[in-house]
Amino acid sequence: MSGSARIPRWVDLLVIPALNLALAFLVCGLLILAIGENPLRALRVMIDGAFVYPGSLGYTLYYTTNFIFTGLAVAVAYQARLFNIGGEGQAAIGGAGVAIVCLAFDQVLPGPVTMILAIAAAALFGAAWAFLPGLLQATRGSHVVITTIMFNFIAAGLMVFLLSGPLMRPGQSTPQTRDFAEGATIPQWHEIAGWFGESVARTPFNASLLLALLAAVGVWVLIYRTPFGYRLRTLGESEPAARYAGVSVPGTIIAAMTISGALAGLMAVNAVLGGQDKLVLNFTGGFGFVGIAVALMGRAHPVGIVLASLLFGALYQGGAELSFEFRTINREMVLVVQGAIILFSGALRHMFDAPLARLFAKPEPAPSTAGAR
Repeated sequence: MSGSARIPRWVDLLVIPALNLALAFLVCGLLILAIGENPLRALRVMIDGAFVYPGSLGYTLYYTTNFIFTGLAVAVAYQARLFNIGGEGQAAIGGAGVAIVCLAFDQVLPGPVTMILAIAAAALFGAAWAFLPGLLQATRGSHVVITTIMFNFIAAGLMVFLLSGPLMRPGQSTPQTRDFAEGATIPQWHEIAGWFGESVARTPFNASLLLALLAAVGVWVLIYRTPFGYRLRTLGESEPAARYAGVSVPGTIIAAMTISGALAGLMAVNAVLGGQDKLVLNFTGGFGFVGIAVALMGRAHPVGIVLASLLFGALYQGGAELSFEFRTINREMVLVVQGAIILFSGALRHMFDAPLARLFAKPEPAPSTAGAR
């Protein structure tokens, strides 16, 4: 595309993702049609399964909360062109932090105090697990993609050790802790509704969504309204330019990875402290990896990530209904839809740039020739 024109930001953040999403659904619709099913009926089942059926909205918002945390984690690191693939391990270690605090203090300290300490532990443990790859990248040149993947495997092994030994509930063989004390956990939506005399379906959806939305606002302020955010984005655009401008590249890399890990660790607040009220093995369920797709779909912008998280939450919950309604469609079809969204939002994200540039582009102001001879 010519340097004399540029696409408006609202087109890049809204129109292009919408077109990519529509194309992904079109391709998946053709696939469903090819196996002999009605794609419009399948879409209706997914929408009803995500938002209409009793309890479905609660599950959708529960998954959405997980994706907001992991999507924000990927986005913060991506601002510095760091690809944090370790959200899965950082969330797992964050869950270990939640469990350690709750098991140690939920019978001793008041519930709200334990809850606050557990939330802080989730962020601190996740930050610590991302700090080490960031330190290795900044000081030794070890690529964070490689080190964070390795740390995912280390975290998985550590969780097996903890939940089959020190943290396992006494008298059982299931790899999980005991239930946390009721006052130390985050209230779920059906409990909150009961306080006001309302009755809603029981789901794991809990008040952690408020924390996730607050984190999204905090990330927006951090990236776009602080000097650190400016340094972060400068490093992402050009490391030589950042060094020339006086940015501490190693310090910025370490800080970006630490903040990213803290956000990933907070996913455990929703899943462990709010959803299950105990720590179980493999509670992360791949949400850390899907957070990469969420960040791509949301253009690494907090608003886009919240919207993309709702979309993926609906796909997770609504997709589960497909296997109940169709004999020829199973749960793996949702993976196909997710894959198509990742393909068109990631690898093919620029396929509409040229035609949209001709349609919406604003011409760059021509350089002044005043005084030229």
